[in-house]
Amino acid sequence: MQIKNIVTGLCQKAQFLISATRLDQCPADEGVEIAFVGRSNSGKSSAINCLTKTGLARTSKTPGRTQLLNFFSLDEHRRLVDLPGYGYAKVPMPLKQHWQKHLNSYLSNRKSLVGVVLLMDIRHPFTPFDQMMLDWAQTNKMPVHILLTKADKLTYGAGRTVLLKTQKELNENWADTASIQLFSATKRLGLDEAYQQLALWLEISAEVQGTEQAD
Repeated sequence: MQIKNIVTGLCQKAQFLISATRLDQCPADEGVEIAFVGRSNSGKSSAINCLTKTGLARTSKTPGRTQLLNFFSLDEHRRLVDLPGYGYAKVPMPLKQHWQKHLNSYLSNRKSLVGVVLLMDIRHPFTPFDQMMLDWAQTNKMPVHILLTKADKLTYGAGRTVLLKTQKELNENWADTASIQLFSATKRLGLDEAYQQLALWLEISAEVQGTEQAD
């Protein structure tokens, strides 16, 4: 319970730090960072807002509105990063190519990046972009936690069926790369499980153990 309270409190204190279009505009590469990435309209911004209980991340019915790397500080050493939506955004091809170049640069070179939250619409999992991200994560040994978003769009039974099916596909193609869960920002479904993963990557348990040993 203590770990959950700490990570929840950290997320609720999230503050906008900076937006960047290139790697050299990002904050100092130190501490720990968790990046949120997903196909356009996957519910990424809504998930960030739900987890932080803020309106920090911009939401829109128009896919591809997140066009920058947006950094949010949790404390002096921990950050969340909202990466550009990817997929069928109705933007000029040069801009898409710009996103791809600098998104790849960020993911491949950011030393403080400790984990990636990949958001997939539960009704359309494993798009080509999702598969590309998982392939990259497997090659680079980067842990991924998948949120099957918009789970409220399906019945409980149908949602569990999709979850089991996607878990099977993960085990067959990206074993030991990713964990997965159901999530709904609207119904606040899956919050505790998501917080547990964030706590692991943000090293909250180590912090708690250190405090307990000091006591």
